[in-house]
Amino acid sequence: MPGKEPSIFTLIVRLVLFLVRKMPWFVLLFVLAHTGHHIVSAMLTPLMPYIRDEFTLDYTQVGVLTAAYNLAYGLSQLPAGWLADRLGPRIVLTIGVAGVALAGLLVGVSPNYILLAVFLVLMGIAGGGYHPAASPLVSAAVETKDRGKALGIHQIGGSISFFVAPLIAAGLAAALGWRGSFLAISIPTIVFGIIFFMLLGRLGYARRAKPKTSAGETKTLQSGQMCRLVAVLTLGISSMVLLYSSMSFIPLYLVDHFSISKQAAAAMLALCVSGGLWAGPLGGYLSDRIGKLPVLVAAGIIGGPAIYLMNVVPFGWTFSAVLILIGMAQYLSMPVVEAYILSHVSESKRSTVLGIYYLGSRGGPGVITPAIGFLIDRFGFYDTFTIVATAIVAITVVAASVCLWKRELNLTNR
Repeated sequence: MPGKEPSIFTLIVRLVLFLVRKMPWFVLLFVLAHTGHHIVSAMLTPLMPYIRDEFTLDYTQVGVLTAAYNLAYGLSQLPAGWLADRLGPRIVLTIGVAGVALAGLLVGVSPNYILLAVFLVLMGIAGGGYHPAASPLVSAAVETKDRGKALGIHQIGGSISFFVAPLIAAGLAAALGWRGSFLAISIPTIVFGIIFFMLLGRLGYARRAKPKTSAGETKTLQSGQMCRLVAVLTLGISSMVLLYSSMSFIPLYLVDHFSISKQAAAAMLALCVSGGLWAGPLGGYLSDRIGKLPVLVAAGIIGGPAIYLMNVVPFGWTFSAVLILIGMAQYLSMPVVEAYILSHVSESKRSTVLGIYYLGSRGGPGVITPAIGFLIDRFGFYDTFTIVATAIVAITVVAASVCLWKRELNLTNR
């Protein structure tokens, strides 16, 4: 109809198309690979109410299951990155897609709680090499001025997985159960992983990667930059860990606090991860234009209050808006931290620093998620969400103060 305002969905699609335009097809290939990398593991959280009921788990045990994957996933980042430098990215990337899906098959047939945790550990180990191998290749495919944007576009792939997984899980679990859901997703992902392996061979990545080095790239850390790098890593890792760990309990919170169905709770998690479809690319785009630190600080200032608001807003459209804000805060900063590392660290140390970031941001939930589950068991959701919200805001303020203080010292000493 003439004069009709475009829907939010239409605006998001326009924003994504604007950000994706003129991206090399190589980057778009890795968007698909990123989707395959995360799609199986993304099924775990929305299916957790079903898993909890079958094995009769408390919140702490639920946190341990989530930790089994995340801790193994994080700890494997450093050795897997080292392995990618020796074997080349092709093998590591393929294991990061097909290997994760193969572990998903084992999860679907696990007979008890212990073996389920073991298979989730195997899934985490298989997936550990994807990001250390993929991010430098994506970054090398574009000019330095578009680095944040490219990494944000790459993030869309993973975000699609976490967005559609709750929707797929809700439908598949009703028809096939949680076990059938894992099997139905894992099998086609294994097929894609094999195709991806062949495509990488045709592109010349059968052996070691040869990333390009952009002209004018920062080669060494200058005075004061090391402290700022630590502050940026701390801010990016803590925000990711606390938000992701809290999100792991949202389906259970919706079921237990608002008494909604398991299917509806699983589907509502998609509101959180929808932020990755637009907030990640937008964060990378803005970081290329206005700087990386302002975007990181904005993510923390949004994320902390959003977690607290889950305590006070009623179920309905306002709660849905809060879930979107939480997802926005989580995904806004992820490509920005990667771009900061790739822009401020020399090539010889880049993989190590990226490994540290991935270790903390992907492995940190393996430690924090059980702790949050323990706090919920002891003090309830209200106090736990309040503690998490306060921690996010406090860390953001301290990290931003350190970065600004070091910048002023550098300017004064020039």
